[in-house]
Amino acid sequence: MGADDAVLRDAVGVSAPPAPAVRRTSGVLQTADRALQVLLAFRERPEWGVTELARELGLDKSVTQRLLATLAGRGFVLADPESRRYRLGVTVGVLARAAERGGALEAAVRPLLRELTQQVGESTILNVPHGAFYRCTAAVDADGPVRYSATVGETIPAHGGAAGHAIFAFYPEADLRRLLGSGPLTRFSEQTIVDPDVLTEMYAQVRDEGVAVSHGEYDANVTSVAAPCFSLGQVVGSIVIIGPHDRMAGKIDKAVDLVRSTGQRLSALLNGTG
Repeated sequence: MGADDAVLRDAVGVSAPPAPAVRRTSGVLQTADRALQVLLAFRERPEWGVTELARELGLDKSVTQRLLATLAGRGFVLADPESRRYRLGVTVGVLARAAERGGALEAAVRPLLRELTQQVGESTILNVPHGAFYRCTAAVDADGPVRYSATVGETIPAHGGAAGHAIFAFYPEADLRRLLGSGPLTRFSEQTIVDPDVLTEMYAQVRDEGVAVSHGEYDANVTSVAAPCFSLGQVVGSIVIIGPHDRMAGKIDKAVDLVRSTGQRLSALLNGTG
C-alpha cells in the first residue's frame, strides 16, 4: 500500500481498495491522480452517477463516492440532491477564467512563435475559438517593411481563412451548423468560401492533412498556413504562418511542415508531455 493510499484510508475510515490499472509515473501522488481522473471524466459526458463513474475509471465505488464528495466540498463538482448524479461545479469555470487571465497559453506559445518566425521569415499567430469567430491571442511580427501585422484581441469570422479552418474543422458538425447557420456566409474577397456545404467538405481535407492553407480568403493580399493545437483531445487553437502572397508562394511546403510540427509541440506542452 502506497503512502498516498494510506492517507485516503485514514481520511475516509475504510481500507483502501487495490489500486486500479493505471500508468505508473514517478512522482505522481495516486490519490490526487484519481481525483483528477474523476474531473477529466466530465469531458466525455456532462453528468455521472457514482456507480457508472466507478466502473468507467476502474475504481472502488466507495472511493469514487468519497472522491466526488471531496471535490464537491471545494465546488469542483455539484451533486443533484434528487438524482444523486454529479456535474462539474462553478469552481472549474473560475479556474478556467483565472488561467485565461494569467496568460498560460500565451506564455507557452510565445517562444514557439518566435522560433517559427525566425525559421520561415514571416509573421506567426496563435488564434483561439471565440464563439462563431476566432481571436488572435498572441503574435510575433516578421522583420522588414512589408509584413503582415496581427492585432492581438482581433476577432475574425470562423470561415475567414486558414486560421479558422484549422480550428473549426475539428468541431462536431452539429456545433458547426449551429454556429455558422445554413445560409450563405459573409464574403470578404473573391476567394472566401461562403457555402457551408463546401466549407464542410474542405474541413474534411483539413482533418486528413492536419493543416489548412488559404490564399486571400479574408485579406485578399495574404496567404496563410495554419495547424490545430489540442488539449485533452479538444481543439483549443491554431498556429498560423501568414505573409504577402508573393513571398509566401515559394514557402508553402516549408510552412506546412513547420506549422504542423509547431502545433504538435504546443499540444504536447498543453498536455504535459512536451
